[in-house]
Order: sequence, then C-alpha cells, then structure tokens
Amino acid sequence: MKENSKYPLAQLASIKKRRLDEAEKILKEKKQLLAKEEEKLVLLEQKRDEVKEHKMAKLTQLREKLDEGTTSDKIQDMRQYLKVVDEKLKTEEAKVKEQKKQVELAEKQVNIARENLFKKQKDVEKLSMHHKEWEKEIEHEFNRQAGIETDELGSAMHVLKKKHKKK
Repeated sequence: MKENSKYPLAQLASIKKRRLDEAEKILKEKKQLLAKEEEKLVLLEQKRDEVKEHKMAKLTQLREKLDEGTTSDKIQDMRQYLKVVDEKLKTEEAKVKEQKKQVELAEKQVNIARENLFKKQKDVEKLSMHHKEWEKEIEHEFNRQAGIETDELGSAMHVLKKKHKKK
C-alpha cells in the first residue's frame, strides 16, 4: 500500500512552488527597479546641487560687483542671469521631487511584492506540513494493514496446526 500511494495534492504543491518562484523573481525585479530609481534620484539631486552652487557663486559675484560699484547695466544683466538660474533651479527641484515620488512608488511595489512572497511561502509551508502529516497517516495505515495481515496469517497458521494435531 505504501509504495503505490501518491500524495493527492502533489499537483497543487507544484503549482504553489512555481508561484513562489515567480514571486521571488518579481521581488528581485522590483528591487532592481527601486535601485535604478534611487540612482536616478541621486543623479538629479547632484545636478540640482550643482545649479544651487552655481547660483550661490553668482550671488557672491553680484555682491562683489555691487561692493566695487560697477555699472547698473552689468548689475541688471547679472540680476537677469540670476533669474534664469532661479528658473533652472526650480526646474531641477521639480525633477527631484518627481523622482522622489517614483522612488516611493517603487518602494511600495517592493513591499507589495515582499508581502506576496511571504504569502506564497506560507502556502508552500502549509502544504509541506500537510504532506508530512499525510505521509505519517499513510505509514500508520500501512502498519495497521500489515498488523491485520500478520494477525490473519497467525490465525490461519493456528487453525492449520490445530487441524494437523487432530489428524
């Protein structure tokens, strides 16, 4: 009986295992996507910081020119240029803000994928535990059947011996 017993949920177990493997693959992909988004954020923050530094340098230069007493045309040109730099800084700041949203979205996707993976792991573990319990039951049933057969053989031998003694 034991040799020809096949676990009735074997197909379900293989499906659950395949889903677990897929969930692991998806989590890995989501983590890679998050890393890329974080890299983009770092690059955008560096670019923004460069524009900030450039603005600070131009402001310092404007102050120095004002202290020197330069012409109002040059001061006007420098103020106009600072407005352009301010616009560029606002643009870069908006890009950073948008990229932070992308990073947050990628983090949420990683968390969802992680939760899904844990759920799939639990499913596989439950089926694995069920399989072990099923094997114990089959073993117990096999031993019980073997005991019954042994008892029957013993009884038959006893009856034969009795008949043999009577003759």
